[in-house]
Amino acid sequence: MSLMLDAARIAAGINIVLLLVVLRVWIGTYREIRAPFTLASMIFATFLLAENVVALYFYFTAPSMPLVAVRVMMLLQILETGGIGALTYVTWQ
Repeated sequence: MSLMLDAARIAAGINIVLLLVVLRVWIGTYREIRAPFTLASMIFATFLLAENVVALYFYFTAPSMPLVAVRVMMLLQILETGGIGALTYVTWQ
């Protein structure tokens, strides 16, 4: 179980870093063109960043959890990392 929780922690940490990169690019873009879609994307990324910060905090401070909960949380974090990774790649291009 500890290995799964560690994987969830690592995925949440990677998500935080990737979201900060995406936000930095989008902030620069928004300053240039003031597009509403870019602003909405920044707001969405900010909420997603907050969710990952809370998740990472929870992973380090939570009492013991059922194995099925840890498995599901790990899977969701890893799937989220894949999605945010693709978003970061496209944004960086």
